[in-house]
Amino acid sequence: MKIPHLLAMTALVALLSSPAFAQDAAVDGQVKVNAATEAQRDVNQQERIESGLKSGELNTHEAAKLEAGESRIDHAEAHAEKDGTVSAAEKARIEKMQNNESKAIASQKHDAQKGNPDSKSSERMQKDVARDANQEKRINEGLKSGELTKTEASKMEREQSQTDRKEAKAGKNGKISAGEQVKVQKKESVDSAKIYNKKHNHKKRS
Repeated sequence: MKIPHLLAMTALVALLSSPAFAQDAAVDGQVKVNAATEAQRDVNQQERIESGLKSGELNTHEAAKLEAGESRIDHAEAHAEKDGTVSAAEKARIEKMQNNESKAIASQKHDAQKGNPDSKSSERMQKDVARDANQEKRINEGLKSGELTKTEASKMEREQSQTDRKEAKAGKNGKISAGEQVKVQKKESVDSAKIYNKKHNHKKRS
């Protein structure tokens, strides 16, 4: 009676230790880690922009330029994840864009230009960027928990790209009016609701 059970266990061990199974598991695990890693870098870079505004290392105009870069990255991520998979070439392109953005943030924060963190314009940008970081964090958490599929994350990154672009446009002249911020915050609220809905629908990552 125990022999069939022993044979089944032996077959299972052989399957799990086979090169094909190990390779598939590694590839699958790497894809999941990569998606979350890219989202986490989005969080980190938005938080660095926010901290630069708060410290005065960044002025509104500089932050707007950086948000234009964030918009391009989000757009690239949305395009790459649209079909649920990210190729090696797409991953390399996104990583290069994120590395360039990271260098741009460091450069802008350490140049001679300074901002006034207590100005209305800076305070408005600070609030907008803080929401960007929070939304990216929720996307990242959704990817890691399985509440978001990569296709769903793609749609959310596309929304973030549009929001970042609005912020870049609003702060291009170095000033953000109350009316401009209202428009950005309205878009942020729409994004927030969409992230919540996607994370709580019936779709789960396999």
